Amino acid sequence: MATGKQLRCVVVTPEKAVLEQAAELVSLPMSDGELGVMPGRQALIGSMSPGVLRIKSGTQIRRVFVDGGFVQVRDDVITVLTPRAQDGADIDLEAAKKSLSVSIPKDAGAKVMKEHHNTILRARAMIRAAKPF
Repeated sequence: MATGKQLRCVVVTPEKAVLEQAAELVSLPMSDGELGVMPGRQALIGSMSPGVLRIKSGTQIRRVFVDGGFVQVRDDVITVLTPRAQDGADIDLEAAKKSLSVSIPKDAGAKVMKEHHNTILRARAMIRAAKPF
């Protein structure tokens, strides 16, 4: 088990490495809840849901929207593999809010309903990433 006082967080999409940053604490949107990782954490691999990845470094907290994916924690390195990631500062808040107001037909099938539900979850996560708390 590593005993360093900092983590290294790396976020990768199929197109590119989105970020690599030192951190004291990383909070991940897991498929079964939220996971906070500090230096010295036991190794793990997990499934993530769309949500906000928070990276705390000093007094700064960076928020990044991640569209689900997988995470590996090993030797104080957190590697996030996600189909899409976007820094909270770069999110178009109005476009994300507009996604919440899209309605679906009453006769929509299960597939359309599930896609709509997933769109709503992503939009809410993007809004949380874009807005500082």
